[in-house]
Amino acid sequence: MKPHQRLTDLKSLKLTKIAFSAIMLTLISLTFSMTSFSQGTWTPVTNLAPGTNGGGSLLLSDGSVICKSFSGGTDGIGNIYNKLTPDINGSYINGTWSSIAPMNKTRLYYSSQVLKDGRVYVAGGEYGTGGSYGETYDPLTNAWTLNGAIGSFVSDANSEILEDGTVLQALVTGNLKVTKLWDPMTSVYSAGPSCVGIHNESAWVKLADGSILFVDRNSTNSERYIPSLGMWVADATVPVSIYDPYGLEQGGAVLLPDGRAFFIGSTGHNAIFTPSGTNAPGTWAAAADFPNSQGTPDAAAAMMVNGKVLCATSPVPTSGNHFPTPTSFYEYDYTSNSFTRIDAPAGGLTMNMPCYYTGMICLPNGQILYSTQNSNQYYIYTPDGSPLASGKPVIKKVRRVYGHVFKMAGTGFNGISEGATYGDDWQMNTNYPIVRLSSGSNVYYARTYNWNSTGVMRGSQPDTVTVKAPTGLPAGNYTIVVTANGIASDPIYSHYNGLNFTAVDFKGKEIFEDAETDALNTISVYPNPAMYQTTVKYTIAKTSNVSIQLLNQNGNTMKVLLNKNLEQGNYTLPLSTSGLVAGTYSIQMVTDKGVQTIKLIVQ
Repeated sequence: MKPHQRLTDLKSLKLTKIAFSAIMLTLISLTFSMTSFSQGTWTPVTNLAPGTNGGGSLLLSDGSVICKSFSGGTDGIGNIYNKLTPDINGSYINGTWSSIAPMNKTRLYYSSQVLKDGRVYVAGGEYGTGGSYGETYDPLTNAWTLNGAIGSFVSDANSEILEDGTVLQALVTGNLKVTKLWDPMTSVYSAGPSCVGIHNESAWVKLADGSILFVDRNSTNSERYIPSLGMWVADATVPVSIYDPYGLEQGGAVLLPDGRAFFIGSTGHNAIFTPSGTNAPGTWAAAADFPNSQGTPDAAAAMMVNGKVLCATSPVPTSGNHFPTPTSFYEYDYTSNSFTRIDAPAGGLTMNMPCYYTGMICLPNGQILYSTQNSNQYYIYTPDGSPLASGKPVIKKVRRVYGHVFKMAGTGFNGISEGATYGDDWQMNTNYPIVRLSSGSNVYYARTYNWNSTGVMRGSQPDTVTVKAPTGLPAGNYTIVVTANGIASDPIYSHYNGLNFTAVDFKGKEIFEDAETDALNTISVYPNPAMYQTTVKYTIAKTSNVSIQLLNQNGNTMKVLLNKNLEQGNYTLPLSTSGLVAGTYSIQMVTDKGVQTIKLIVQ
């Protein structure tokens, strides 16, 4: 549970957030110009968000970012996410804000994930009406759906996606060791493995072997969830205390580029875990302490594309002040095990607020989006240096599915870390592929879904993802890259003719395969008015059961035109339109490759 001081502060949140926002906007107006540092560059997002930040941001698979606000609902906690969409040049700094549909429940300090199919999962909330409820958001329909009953309270709690897409959900109830498993296919919660120690207030890190590591609350014991065993097991002892004894808080934790895990302490002490590579315990070592008596009683941090960790800090908590001010900012360099202080987003060295107000998320262009609770001014941090080669995805094959939908195969699509971190109050993982298309100075993000893995640091293991280019994409030549946590692959080159992607070239060879692609080749068919007939052309990639139907204007089946097993080849289908009144109909083809629909215009 959160300490009384924080509870009191949040009970008065509805009144204080307005005053705080006014103070923040005054400070911002005095320091609105870009400020540069040798470590990186802070830039204010040009447009203010429509609502003040209410903690927690998520990167949708189409490249847009949704940020929880305090807007919506009747309790001052909020149930609306504001969405930041980059401009036509791919700039988040000059991006535009909108709002998505409100959640069914209000939430503050809750679990959050982006699922393998591109939907959003949230559960619980230390404050608000959502403590015992989970729900999912579908970006395609802009709608939230309540999940099956959790059966327990979920306040600020951890969650993690397992390799099969199941969500491992921590519950803040009972002995504080309980978890449940949520199935995204059935939306049902079932009993999960109990932890060895208390998971409340902990930060979870997914390691390269798929196991999940955390340090038991207010102790130096650690444990891991081992996927092959389906259980939590005790691991090695941490040499320093990272939980402060007053609020029982710690900071975030990230996987470093060398495969070790970096845990950030509220006490000012930090620790590094070296995995064994097996189910046996790993080893812990003390990392450098924060300088200037700083700590992280709940605070944002982010693994940047250059391998350094951006950290928000505050003075170390005391018995009289569990969440002290002001907030400072540091970069941690794992290669030298050292911290470098940088300026605050609005200029100067500090921001006059507790560090638990901070939020960060990794953007697909290599920048970090920074937020402050109770403020509608966001900032972008651009790291210095070059992206790590070890985090670079590799595209090996592209296969057209139909039209502007294609599949990509390669390695490194999930990146070498989960991206940004906070602790147990929400998750903002970005270890999934984002696809960017560029034509001249214009930038477009495709929608990705059905990625095959939720792992990190997968090396040469194969990764796949389905990609759908945005509706209305202009015809032209494009470079296409896949990014993971902001690190982009080498580009491939393609031409889009308004209907299909063609002739993709990669280092002198075509990698866009048509051999396994089914296609309705005629996009619009116009029957001969005198003969009342037309011809539909289609291609079958390999032996498959093919169903072709005629649909009316309401999408209902009028006639089954074909339903049989066909071998690979090109086919034509004569279609009689006698008896059809003038209007627009549809012809739908269903194979094991998916569903495709074309127009039939009867004149």
